[in-house]
This record gives sequence, C-alpha cells and structure tokens, in this order.
Amino acid sequence: MEKIALKNVLPEVFATRDDIQSEIWHKEVLLEKGKVYLIEANSGTGKSSLCSYITGYRRDYQGIIDFDGSNIRNLKIKDWARLRRESLSILFQELRLFPELTAYENVSIKNGLTRFKPQKEIHAWFEALGIEDKINTKVGLMSFGQQQRVAMIRSLVQPFDFLLADEPISHLDENNSRIMAELMMTEARRQGASVIVTSIGKHMDLNYDKVFKL
Repeated sequence: MEKIALKNVLPEVFATRDDIQSEIWHKEVLLEKGKVYLIEANSGTGKSSLCSYITGYRRDYQGIIDFDGSNIRNLKIKDWARLRRESLSILFQELRLFPELTAYENVSIKNGLTRFKPQKEIHAWFEALGIEDKINTKVGLMSFGQQQRVAMIRSLVQPFDFLLADEPISHLDENNSRIMAELMMTEARRQGASVIVTSIGKHMDLNYDKVFKL
C-alpha cells in the first residue's frame, strides 16, 4: 500500500459542531508510504478514533478514507485480515496486550501469524529496551511503561507499509523513548514504511516530514 487519503473525514460525534479547528477533520489529507508524520492533538479531539478508522476497527465517521484510491468501506473481513497482517501495524494507546500471558507470549502470538522475525532479533529488542528480565513475566504484573515497550516490539514483528503509534511513549523516560524511536525507525526504514505518531504533548523526537494539528 502506497497512500492513505482522508477526504472530508469527521467523527460522527462531531457532526453537529461548527467550531472544529483541525488540519485533519473536514480536510483533504494524503499520507504517503516512506514518510514520517506527527499528529498533535488535545485530549478528546478524536486522535485515537482516527487510528481506529484507518485500521478498520471503527466506522462511525463521515467522509471517505481511501487506500490507494479504494474506499475502505468496501473492504471485507478477509481484506482487513490481510491488511493488518501485511500492510498496517498499530501500537494502541491502551496497548491491548493479554495480561495473563507473558511479555514474550504477547509478541510471539503475532509473530506466529506472520513468521516475520527470528527469536534472536526479538530477544535483542527486549534487551535493547531494558526489559529482557521481564520476557517471561506476565504482562499484568508489569508497569505501564514496560508494557508500552512490549507493545512496540509486537507492532514490529510483521511486514507493514504504515505503522500507527498512538501515544507510544506517554509513560517512558527520555532514554527509553529515544531507544524505542530508534528501533521503530530502523525497522520502518528497512521496510520503506511510513510512521504516523500521535501525541497530546510528549512525542518522539523524530525528523517529521509533516506535523498535523488535530
């Protein structure tokens, strides 16, 4: 997938409002593979909703979202399964990890579907992010910051054209934020992929091609 186009998209919950000031909502926006974007937002302006629209988890919006010129409302379940396995990866703000499973099990479930990364590389990521000692710990017993790092690793064990990172470093210190950004961008560049980061304040220090105000 090369391009994501937003055409006059607006959450249905905002439909009766006439005070929307946004560079995303009710605009023509083009997101291209290989570029790095930051979407800055205030709380409650629809940041996570946008991520859910693009990844097909929600449809409660007006307007059109196109993937390479095709309206995503026409996609079927099997199409979304393929896209989420091969083209779209997301690090959810709320992470959506399985608390009863270990950190490694959370990652290996996805890697088992994609068969994309060797164990050696996954273990190296755990080590780089300072959570190698938590690899066999149940996620429910880990801090939120540690869980964010697990979720980042999970998001990288698949091929992708676009990676959406919804507030990926909200609970991380500066050093771990920098390491996470380096790992994410190294993998994105290797795949020639686009990265879309959202933030309500603290965000990754990257060389963004475009910054949008939501």
